[in-house]
Amino acid sequence: MAEHASPPMTARARMQVLLAAAACLLPLLLQLPAWLGPAFGVGALVVAAASWRRPMPALLRLLLSACALLAVAVVAPGIGRDTACAVLAAMLALKPSETFSLRDGRSLVGFGLFGPFATFLLDQGPASLALALLAVLLALLALQRLAADEGEVAQPAGRGAATFGVLRLFALGLPLALAAFWLFPRLPSPLWGLPHRSVATPGLSDTMTPGAMADLLRDDSPAARVQFFGGAPAQEQMYWRGPVLWDFDGRSWRQARDLQRLPAAPMRPAGAGWDYRIDLEPTEDRQLVALDLPTQLPDGAYASRDYTPWAETAQYNVSRWRMRSAPPAAFEAELPPPLRARALTLPRGYNPRTVALGRQWRRDAGSDAQGRSDAAIIGRALAMIRRDFAYTLNVPLAGRNEVDDFLFDRKEGYCEHFSSAFVVLMRAAGIPARVVTGYAGAYRNPIGDYWLVRKSDAHAWTEVWLPVRGWVRVDPTAAVAPERVYDTIADRQPGRIAGLDALVPMFNASDWLRRGWNDFVLGFNAQRQQSLLKPLGLDRLGAGALVALFAAIAALALAWMAWLIARGERQRDPLLRAWHALEARYRRLGRGRAAHEPALAWAIRVAADSPRAGQHLATLATRFNLARYAPAGNRAELQALLRDLRAHRP
Repeated sequence: MAEHASPPMTARARMQVLLAAAACLLPLLLQLPAWLGPAFGVGALVVAAASWRRPMPALLRLLLSACALLAVAVVAPGIGRDTACAVLAAMLALKPSETFSLRDGRSLVGFGLFGPFATFLLDQGPASLALALLAVLLALLALQRLAADEGEVAQPAGRGAATFGVLRLFALGLPLALAAFWLFPRLPSPLWGLPHRSVATPGLSDTMTPGAMADLLRDDSPAARVQFFGGAPAQEQMYWRGPVLWDFDGRSWRQARDLQRLPAAPMRPAGAGWDYRIDLEPTEDRQLVALDLPTQLPDGAYASRDYTPWAETAQYNVSRWRMRSAPPAAFEAELPPPLRARALTLPRGYNPRTVALGRQWRRDAGSDAQGRSDAAIIGRALAMIRRDFAYTLNVPLAGRNEVDDFLFDRKEGYCEHFSSAFVVLMRAAGIPARVVTGYAGAYRNPIGDYWLVRKSDAHAWTEVWLPVRGWVRVDPTAAVAPERVYDTIADRQPGRIAGLDALVPMFNASDWLRRGWNDFVLGFNAQRQQSLLKPLGLDRLGAGALVALFAAIAALALAWMAWLIARGERQRDPLLRAWHALEARYRRLGRGRAAHEPALAWAIRVAADSPRAGQHLATLATRFNLARYAPAGNRAELQALLRDLRAHRP
């Protein structure tokens, strides 16, 4: 038998379906890389308008699909989460071109619901959740419209009746969803790992090429939020240590991966230091940052030989770490010969003028075991920077001898240029040196009393090795004279626009709310779940206790759902509801009304067995018939009838 064709959608139903599809597509578009999001959004509008009256030709749909896939391949090459999500967005944008029947409408809505769920693979923020809930609401409304049209059933009366019905569905499932989120036992690590993104987001890297950090310095999105317990260091002393770079090939600096698993070098702290908690945004790798220098790291983290902080696993979500740090009084005072040689190595044939200058300064300063000559060379380099150099983000691309170009010709750059040139100059002068990358400074949010570290706070500084003291931090960028700082992006206050502070309180409040979201939702892991009832005196919940508690709460939630469903199925008309309740009371005594029996005939039959009750029942039946089939009375008469029906007993 041939399958019957699905009937076409009405114009109103198609509008609802397209609106639901757009709501499902929107949160996904906001997370796509580069210009793909706006392009696919405009494309979806054009496709919907062009195919409003008739389906788009198959050849044209095929051509548009090929163009969309080509755009994805250019912007997000390879295989990754963002690539798959971009392909999904492209297909959602093109699907309305062939959506005209009721079956097509259901397919588009069902397919569209993958959009908000895929969004959570890229972002788990409150905005994405709010847009996803809106998309689900509109999708359910559209499916309700399609079901009513297919069954030729009238939609609920009233403008908000349909929406109220869908919200009621949300209310039915909400308790069970909350119970599953808070109480269903969580594994310490996921059963499977998420694939990486094809397009990397700006962040700290294990390599540094002078000039490559410009995009990161213009990114004001959060990198970390820090809460100090007790005192906090001065803002200008907040150096957040990340990758330490040792190896230089003439163009780029790289981490020493072979030092990653070696024990941390000896360090004698100068004072008690600082106790703090740092919430790091997801980086999709194992790199952490810590206040310089970390002296105590929690389980799941460790410091390498050069005190680069690492996590044991890649960080795909917001992570929280309780740490202690302190400034060093002596940091690796005895430098092993292999590390000394590594910290003095320069590639042959690169930056000859810088190498010659460093050697000349060494001849001028001489040598001594106490390191006074080394300190003199460092001071001479900083004085030169203070006198002749300027800070700016507008620099040309690096050439073969980038350090020579920076030191002798251009004399302008930003932290990557200053730190790279300084280390090359120090090594040429015989002083062991290395580059350290991370973040410098932070912004204190008065709401919540915490510090916000932004990606635009990214910074590169240097460490030089001096006798007795060991590794010493030197920030050559900070030596630039204030009047020669031409770009102040790193010092821009969040929320300030064009020098106006009116939006700063709004920024503080929104970031505080986002911090709370990270704390109570994204940061809710297995460890925090086990200590969920600690305020009630239960220090730790095992897996068995969690399962039992979840089962109990789930049972209550299911009972709540059953009660709401039963309540929703009762008669909505209060008059009929009161009459049916009266019938039920007689039915329990064996005098119930037959299904075919009119109300007054039933009352006469009851009067044959019980004249007094039957006479009263007959009067109520007469009033009931008049109210139902000849409603001419006022509201007071109806209320009186309702009271009498509820009060009557057999």
